Order: sequence, then structure tokens, then C-alpha cells
Amino acid sequence: MFEGHDQTVFDLLAGRRLVDPASLQAAFDEHRASGKPLAVVLLDLGLIDKPALLQAVAEHIGCGYAAELPATLPGDALALVEGGMARAYGVAPLAADGFSVSLAAVDPFNPHLVSDLTFALERDVRVSVADPERVQLLIRQHYGEEEISLGAALGDLRAQMEDTGDEVLTEEDIEQLAGQTPIIRFVNLVLAQAIRDKASDIHFEPFEHDFKIRYRIDGSLYDMAPPPKNLALPIISRIKVLANLNIAERRLPQDGRIKLNLGGRAVDLRVSTLPTQFGESVVLRVLDQTSVQLELRQLGLPGQIRSGVEEIIHRPNGIFIVTGPTGSGKTTTLYSCLTALNTVDSKLLTVEDPVEYEIDGVMQVPVNLAAGLTFARALRTFLRQDPDIVMVGEIRDLETAQIAIQASLTGHLVLSTLHTNDAPSAVTRLVDMGIEPFLLASTLEAVLAQRLVRRLCPACRAAYTPSEALLRQLGADTAKESGQVFHRAVGCAACNLLGYKGRIGLFEYLPMNDSLREAVVRGVSLVELKQQAVGQGMTTLREAGLAAILAGETTVEEVVKYT
Repeated sequence: MFEGHDQTVFDLLAGRRLVDPASLQAAFDEHRASGKPLAVVLLDLGLIDKPALLQAVAEHIGCGYAAELPATLPGDALALVEGGMARAYGVAPLAADGFSVSLAAVDPFNPHLVSDLTFALERDVRVSVADPERVQLLIRQHYGEEEISLGAALGDLRAQMEDTGDEVLTEEDIEQLAGQTPIIRFVNLVLAQAIRDKASDIHFEPFEHDFKIRYRIDGSLYDMAPPPKNLALPIISRIKVLANLNIAERRLPQDGRIKLNLGGRAVDLRVSTLPTQFGESVVLRVLDQTSVQLELRQLGLPGQIRSGVEEIIHRPNGIFIVTGPTGSGKTTTLYSCLTALNTVDSKLLTVEDPVEYEIDGVMQVPVNLAAGLTFARALRTFLRQDPDIVMVGEIRDLETAQIAIQASLTGHLVLSTLHTNDAPSAVTRLVDMGIEPFLLASTLEAVLAQRLVRRLCPACRAAYTPSEALLRQLGADTAKESGQVFHRAVGCAACNLLGYKGRIGLFEYLPMNDSLREAVVRGVSLVELKQQAVGQGMTTLREAGLAAILAGETTVEEVVKYT
């Protein structure tokens, strides 16, 4: 209920004093810890009843409050608002006449709701606040779950493009096509399907004879039914329109963002275009905050590692580094640390490239290379902003590393990431950058290396005995592992025949102690440092992977691939 608008709900209730300030703050803290929307927490705790909350929201926005909704929506209003539009914007039409239409909205805070629907319906739009669950129920009852499949939408697109054939399209033709209903519907369905399937990225890829669309789900790419090649330009142009990019510029890369409301659910998409030999390749990163667990307890960290991380991040100063390749969940781990540290008595600043998720109460700064705002420049300015905790999206160069060291030495906790294969490599990488070993030894508190591997579908996984060669590749002691049960992926309806469902984390945690600090100052090699860390109890990524295999959570192939 009102997901993504928690700060607004907090402010309006605080301003109207509808909830005791101490209770409201406690509910807000519970919202941050649990990830539940603030409105849901308030209702669960009985701090306010739903009608009073909805009435307050209506007065805050300046619109009506529909305390009672009809059991059946009027036919003239239903005819005016088609199902795809009702589901996409999360609206139920309550009444219509020749000049206006009255709608109950799942998300009345959506800033584009009135302008988009006024343009689409060519009528004055009046939005009312109502019980979001009742509005969703009315939409499902009157419009069904889905109006058109992707296959049917593709059929409409092919029919629309039959007249154009292979003729060269002008800029005006492309812009006109990008704004037509079949293109809009198809793009909306592709995005909605990707979000339903929990895709992390959507790829639109033009080739000489094909135009491919692929989803990345749980780290692997999967093809969708491809649209006709001659639809590449209007489809990509439609995405660029949504992202406020220049549709006429196809020679240079562009970056933008799309904020969508799918069925009352706010979704943020990061858009990147890249000119290629056969057209523009476009990749959309799905930033769906409702599907990301930003809490340390929900990351799957082993108990001992989690308690170690929690202890490190509550220290007054020092550097904590999370390392791993792109897509290994480093940013999610750091955001979870920030969420745990985000209290009213702490000032938190982040510099990121780009800001992926917005966290209430945290000052987040996006890198802007064109304007000269680099990690190093932002971090240097942070030290004059009286922060307690600083997060640097990535330590990429010596200057950034040196300022991070300086921030730590002057009493700040610094969180950051590196791209290294394991935890000990982060230490040697920073020394190789040019950081003095004695400075690194005195400021670095811990390094967490991590990987994400696909989780076996529990409904269809099958036991088997892996070959000796595969076990040797894993590094497992075959004598020791004899008799242990291994599992492989099969595929069933529950996992869409993939054999995997979701992902789990593998972690390697290196807390610094006196002997390791001494080793860093002496300048020992990476091999020696790793041996010393393992001798002091560090579980390697490969060992964590083997434990996950023996627990039946993943496969030998996944662990070998990612560790």
C-alpha cells in the first residue's frame, strides 16, 4: 500500500499529528528494517485506521476520497478506459461523461497519472483516493488478469508493418510509429513480463537479419519471441521516448531512466543505448525496490559472517570493502549495511555510478563525469559535509583510494567495493594501486568477497553421482565426499523448465587482525596472505560453494562457473 511513497506518508502524518510522533518514528524504523511499506506497518500496529489514512492522503494530494466503491463499474466508464490502460496505471473508472472521467487509483501519488490519462483519454481526469486493495479487485473483476499476450501483440505489430515493407522510414515516420497503440502495447507487455519474471536486465539487440529481445533471469540470458527486424527502430524509439532521450541521435551512446507504474507498482528502469553496426542496442536494468531485500538478515550470510559484518559496520571508523565481479550483489550488500546504519543520529553520504536504489534518509550523489564530478571529487567534498558514514560506489583509482584512507583516519566509516577475485586480492590490489601498506593495514577493517549462483528448484532437483573429473575440477576430496548426495537441475513447471529458481550467495569473509596487519606491512605475496587467512579460519568461496552443493542448494557446474 503506497509503496515507494513512505517518506511522503510519514511527513503528512507527522504534519497532521494523526499518529503519536514516537509511535510514528517506531513504525518508520520497522518499515526500514522489514521492507514493508510504512502504511502497511501503521495499519498492522493499529496506529491509524485505513479510512483515516486514506482521507489524510486525499486531503494532502488535494483530491476526493471514495470511501465506498461500487460493486460494479458503469459500462460507459469501462468502455472509455481499456484494460491495458487500467492495469498499467492501476485505475478503476468510476464515472464518465462527455468531458471528464472519474478514476479511483491504486497509486494516487503517481505524478504522471493525471497528465498521461488526460492525454490518452482526451478528457479531464479526476482522481480519487480509495482502498488500493479494493481498486485492484475491481480492475481484476472487470478487466481480467491480462488483456493480450505477447504473441497476440506481435501479431498486431506484424499486421501494422505489412504496409511499410522494406521502404526507408523517415524520422517523422519512426516518431509516429513509436507513438501508435500496437508499439506502445508491445513495449509495455515486454516490460511487464520481464518484471513478473524477476528479470534483472532486458536486452534489445539489432542484428543484420534479426531483432532479438532477451531477459537476464538469475544471471542467465533467455530469448523471447523476436519481433520483426523492421520494428527495431520504432520499438527502440518508444523506449527512448519513455526515457526522455533524443530519438534522432543514433550515433552516440545515451543514458536515461524510466519510471513506470505497472498495476500500481512503481518500477525504475535504467536505460543505456549503444550504437552498433546494425542499429542501436538498448539495455534496461530493472531497479525494482520491492523485489530487493535490503536487510543483512535476508542476504543469506552465514551466521558467523553476518555477526562479523554487523560488528565491523558499527565501528566508528575504518574501511569495509565488498568485492566480486559485476552482478555479484555487492551494491545490494552495501545498501543493506546502509539500511542497518540509517538512524536519525547518523549522517550518511554515498557517491554512486549511478544511484540504483533510493534510500530514505541517505544523501545519495550520482557520478557525473561530463561535469567533472568523479568519485574522488565527491568524496573530497563529503569530508566537508560532516558525515558519519560514507559509501563510495567503487574504488577505481589511487586518488579515490587515498581520500578513502584519509576519511577513515579522520574518524569516518567508509564502505566501498572493488573488482577482485577473492578477499585477499583486495588487499594486494590496493597496494598495487599505490597505497602505502602501513596506511592500509591501519585502516582496513574487513573484506567480504561474494558470488551469486543459481539455486536449484526444490520441486524437481534430482540426486546423482558426479564424475571424478568434475569433482577434481571442483577441488573436492573425492574420498571425503564419497557417499555425499549431489543434485542436478531437471526442470519443471514451477521453475519454467529451467531447473533453477532464484539465487543464493557464496561468501568469503576476511576480518583483519594484528597478524594479518603485520603481514600486510611486511608486503607478503597474495599466496602467503591467502594461506595465512585460511590458516586463521577463513572459508574460501570454493569451500562455501561445496557446502551449498552438499546442502542441495546448487550444482557443481554453478560453483565451478562462478568461483
